[in-house]
Amino acid sequence: MSSRIFQNVIIQMRDALDRPVGVIDDQGFVVASSELAIIGSRLEDFHLYEVENGAQPYATANRTYLPLASASGRVEFVTFAEGADQTAKMICTMASVAFNEAKNNYEEKHNKAAFVKNIISDNILPGDVYVRAKELHFVTDEVRSVILVRQNESSDGAAVEVIQRLFPDKQNDFVININESDIAVIKAVPQAEDNGEAQKAAHLIEKALREELGISCVIGISTNAHHLRELADRYKEAQVAIDVGKVFEEGKTVICYESLGLGRIIYQLPTTLCEMFLNEVFKKNPIETLDEDTLETINKFFENNLNVSETSRKLYVHRNTLVYRLEKIKKLTGLDLREFDHAIVFKVAMMVKKYLDSLNVSKY
Repeated sequence: MSSRIFQNVIIQMRDALDRPVGVIDDQGFVVASSELAIIGSRLEDFHLYEVENGAQPYATANRTYLPLASASGRVEFVTFAEGADQTAKMICTMASVAFNEAKNNYEEKHNKAAFVKNIISDNILPGDVYVRAKELHFVTDEVRSVILVRQNESSDGAAVEVIQRLFPDKQNDFVININESDIAVIKAVPQAEDNGEAQKAAHLIEKALREELGISCVIGISTNAHHLRELADRYKEAQVAIDVGKVFEEGKTVICYESLGLGRIIYQLPTTLCEMFLNEVFKKNPIETLDEDTLETINKFFENNLNVSETSRKLYVHRNTLVYRLEKIKKLTGLDLREFDHAIVFKVAMMVKKYLDSLNVSKY
């Protein structure tokens, strides 16, 4: 951001202050000051590590420092005021408020990434989207996908920098820091009818975070948005992809919303409805009566498309042994998994049970 914004604030405040005040960058060089002669020089008493984790003013023998808020999570600019007394701390705090406000206003007006963040966060009225887009010369009907990266460990802002390097085109691709764990990437996918390009980008992100920072993550991919106004809904899809993936796609690091299938539907059902469904399906005996070996047999049977011969081969058991197990399941549950309709009901029931277990709903 141009130092001119900070300097304009200082000019308005200068007559009300009885001591020098200004802004430095993370290297300690003065970018704006009420003392014009020191702009461009370095303040030798400034040390970045002293203010990196500080929300309170930090004083040296000569000055008081306070970092400005930053979307990336790392210190970019720091307010300073001459002196180490309480007055200096008060001036530094008040000046920081003014600088932050000016910085945020500037970014909201001129920064496309801030504009996109307001859209996906539902912090802008639909009618204002068109007005802001026109002001920023923003293409409204370009095809875009939302890629949501959820880190399993904290990276202190380093993950944002790694991802930003992967997407250098800041006019079309936007990397947005949502909170301590989530980073959203709004990826332009021109003339794309599927999300293949978004999937490639997601795998690239996962690999970079794992290899460069040793961070594991789960990534949700939305369907494509064909207009800016659709981005908020697509962001919610990416969130759902991660949440549903935790339940039904265990072990996967990249999950597409459109590939969730039945899991997406079950996730949206009320738990009371899920419990009623399980009670109806397992009238004879609850699903807990099936032991681990039986459940493994059922899963293998589904994996092999209800093919008895292929399933028995994969389980290394005789065909008659598998038929016996299927008869046992029929006797316990009343469902014959060799019949397609019964198999569908049982498969859905298992998914519903898994969903309830993820919510710690132990009784149905």
